[in-house]
Amino acid sequence: MVDIFDEISDDLRTERALGLLRRFGGVFILAAALVVLGVAGDQLWLAYQARQSNAASVKFLGITQQIDALGSTITSQQQISNAQALTHFAATAPAGYRSLADLRAAALYAQAGQIDPAEALWNNVSADNAADPLLRQLADLLWAQHALGLAPDDAVAARLAPLTVPENTWHGLAQETQALLYLHEGKTDQAKALFSQIASDPSAPEGVRNRADGLLAQLNG
Repeated sequence: MVDIFDEISDDLRTERALGLLRRFGGVFILAAALVVLGVAGDQLWLAYQARQSNAASVKFLGITQQIDALGSTITSQQQISNAQALTHFAATAPAGYRSLADLRAAALYAQAGQIDPAEALWNNVSADNAADPLLRQLADLLWAQHALGLAPDDAVAARLAPLTVPENTWHGLAQETQALLYLHEGKTDQAKALFSQIASDPSAPEGVRNRADGLLAQLNG
């Protein structure tokens, strides 16, 4: 037999719950609606980002494929006009494609002998907190390679320093540039030691190791 006191207790709990629902029901519904809207908003935002990324990918590939099709026949004027097209695209592109476009544009400007706009783009990518760290570091490396002998030696060394550590992805190329900087500064012994280190580093790109070997042979006469 069901205890009468349990029935009364259940009734009281039910009545209390109904009272709370009548009193705060609007708040509960609003809270639930906000949760649903929040989830829906996240999904819409992710879908929007995916569409933007896909659209940027198509535009970026469209520009770069035209450049690649020209190959070695590309003229300085074509390099400049394509660099301008890339920077125009980068102005409204998502962060990843913005960095890639600016780096490709900088390379085109540099090849066309337009170093000032190239350096500006490398500096922009390097300073872009939204950019991938690897691309920011690559921008520093490219700036240092082209600034060698033009910018103050200590400024080039400062940009290279974080890149030369073995843990850095670009350390082989950065160390090669650092060794060339030593030569520019007249520090031949330090350059030879670093070229020797690069030549025996299995994690350095093969081309970098081969260049280090060749330069070391020249320096040793």
